[in-house]
Amino acid sequence: MNEDDGRDWRERQRRAVRAHAAADERRRATEQAEAAEQVAWFVAEAVRRGLPTDRLTARGYDGRGSYRTRLRGWYVDRAHTRAVDVDGRFYLLTVAGGLRARLFGADPQPGPPPLVVGAGGRDGESIPLRTLLARRLEAGDATP
Repeated sequence: MNEDDGRDWRERQRRAVRAHAAADERRRATEQAEAAEQVAWFVAEAVRRGLPTDRLTARGYDGRGSYRTRLRGWYVDRAHTRAVDVDGRFYLLTVAGGLRARLFGADPQPGPPPLVVGAGGRDGESIPLRTLLARRLEAGDATP
């Protein structure tokens, strides 16, 4: 193999890696857009049905402690670790916690909702987002 062949091979590899990364990013963006549409549908349906909102709380990463937040919305799982706020943003309600959060409340940040909740988790339990949201609507006033 001469030097030119080596450079050509490296350039083909770089192009292949870039193409793969671009395709992965497009797939991820498409999934996030679809999941965001499902969350928007949930909020509209919850409002239409008059589903009451809750003042959302967050839990510490270590599982101990509950922290107030400024958020209002709906818990969408039984563990109360996932929620949708009234503005249609999806939250994982786990935070670092600590004294500051205990005194002033926690400020969890919204994230992109997954199309499949729990995918890749250690417990092996996963559920499509649409199913999780539909179950929450069906539960009505009851805790999901």
